[in-house]
Amino acid sequence: MAATPAAGIRETMFELKRTPFHERTSRLSLPQNWRRWAGYLVAGSYDLVLDREYWAIRDAAALIDITPLMKYVIEGPDAARLLHRMTPRDVLKMAVGQVFYTGWCDDDGKLLDDGTISRLSETKFRLTSAEPSLRWLAMNAVGMDVTITEVTDQVAALSLQGPKSRAILNRVCARPLDKLKFFRLTETRLAGKPVTISRTGYTGDLGYEIWMDAGDALAVWDALIEAGRDYGIVPCGILAMDMARVEAGLFMIDVDYTAANHAWIAGQKSTPFEMGLGWTVALDKPGYFVGRRALEREQAEGSAWRLIGLEVDWQGLEQLYARVGLPPQIPGMAMRGSLPVMQAGKQVGYASTSTWSPVLKKYIALAHVQRPHYEPGTALQMEVTVEHHRLHAPATVVKLPFYEPEWKKK
Repeated sequence: MAATPAAGIRETMFELKRTPFHERTSRLSLPQNWRRWAGYLVAGSYDLVLDREYWAIRDAAALIDITPLMKYVIEGPDAARLLHRMTPRDVLKMAVGQVFYTGWCDDDGKLLDDGTISRLSETKFRLTSAEPSLRWLAMNAVGMDVTITEVTDQVAALSLQGPKSRAILNRVCARPLDKLKFFRLTETRLAGKPVTISRTGYTGDLGYEIWMDAGDALAVWDALIEAGRDYGIVPCGILAMDMARVEAGLFMIDVDYTAANHAWIAGQKSTPFEMGLGWTVALDKPGYFVGRRALEREQAEGSAWRLIGLEVDWQGLEQLYARVGLPPQIPGMAMRGSLPVMQAGKQVGYASTSTWSPVLKKYIALAHVQRPHYEPGTALQMEVTVEHHRLHAPATVVKLPFYEPEWKKK
């Protein structure tokens, strides 16, 4: 196994960086609302309220800077074998041009991180992650003929999400993307610049992610903004994206689960089955993979916890506020905070992210619930604060995702 000499440097640096798009995003953000993401500054929002950015995701097209995602190129004769060993997905079955979403675990089957694997060629892959993963990759690659290179700073990335995203890309790409299937990628040129475009995203809508050399970032941004004017394209920050990803039933590390290597106690750890990722665990694939034995036991015994969707009953919520003479008070953005989930006066779980869904007109939450209370249709209660008093609003367990438009995979 070989790694580039400078590949590990970024994992020990703590300076706040600016993405290659900062020259554009910093001028467009009216509230100068910034968030820290993996050591980078990114726009939290561009407007004083989130409505325009959110509805761009659902009705038009939203352009989101996702450069801070950690990115690794894994190449060599054993590249597929390394990823097959490190993740529960059957990577050996991946075709060139295919993208897999996956988590990866420690030996106890507890999630360390999640991200995507893109097969760029027979012997070359790109892995994205939320947390630095070079050390874990290197540990699992001992004895393998593979080279691992971190390219986070060298590769800029944009997410173009929304029902108009394909029409915009068809205007500026060298060839149409009409035949690019869900979770597939293609190499093309955009505004004359070489890019890789994957039909992926974090909003649950029709969308694409565009990967390019950092030096080409501004040219690609400008071309997309110009091509998207007739389609209502809007630069979008991570706060509006947060609302959309909850509607799509997509969880976030350090918000909806804790990485096993960052957890203080066993109760803070989660498995893929507990997070609703059982479909990514290929227990029928050949050979060993990290966490296999623990996950086999869990599949046989069942999971003690499950990440589920909660729909809060609006009439029940309204009644709680009516008692003090108020209409329901709903936050205007997704709330990342633990809220107890109850049944018959006993706590059976907790909501990790809750939000008002503008498209569904419902108050929803992602919640971790203990067995046997996580089956769809189960009646529960979620804590709400009404005029400084902690009360419990009626809620129902529902199947995820909350929202999935028909055009997402077409």
